Amino acid sequence: MKKLVVFILIFSTHFLNAQCAMCKAVVESGDISQAEGLNTGILYLMIFPYLLVGTLFYFIIKSRRKKKI
Repeated sequence: MKKLVVFILIFSTHFLNAQCAMCKAVVESGDISQAEGLNTGILYLMIFPYLLVGTLFYFIIKSRRKKKI
């Protein structure tokens, strides 16, 4: 099963290349400042899921340590 998943992931990268057509079109047709702004926006939006997951793990670990004591 693991070999099949790895095989699919390796050979499906060709299809995954065109996921964000709008972002690619904006960057290709715009100037450098638009591309930098788009990258900054993507990074800004990417921070929140990591913060939420990190906070969740923090509270899970904290509650497990309380139960051990």
